[in-house]
Amino acid sequence: MGPAPAKSSPIRILVVDDSEIVRKHLGDFLRSADRSFAVCGEAADCRGALMKAKELKPDVVILDFALPDGDGIAVAREICALPHKAAILMYTMYNSPRLELEAAQAGILRVVSKPATSDLIVLLRGLVQAKAPLSSQAPLPG
Repeated sequence: MGPAPAKSSPIRILVVDDSEIVRKHLGDFLRSADRSFAVCGEAADCRGALMKAKELKPDVVILDFALPDGDGIAVAREICALPHKAAILMYTMYNSPRLELEAAQAGILRVVSKPATSDLIVLLRGLVQAKAPLSSQAPLPG
């Protein structure tokens, strides 16, 4: 018998939403959906999102659009400029073709409409299966 296969590291996820209920629901849902996901932190606003992204160096940031101190597009640009590159998925109830274009220009990989958690899980599982570097900002499967 050969050595046991190496365990892959979980995908570290930062959840950013101004609603504590949404953060808790999404965090619980992600934790129960797949062992490959690990919620490493939460933030309620742009300032907190940037601070946590710098501190925690997540693989993925799930980012709301409407935040109390700005919008997700602006903070996504700042997160994309950090040395540690994270894949950013926008999770919002304000989805539109224009928002998707602005999001793509800011470095956001995909925009997912709330409360479509199944779409989010499919995208995150695509990241796991692709086994590509998350910092590549390449298009996700699906």
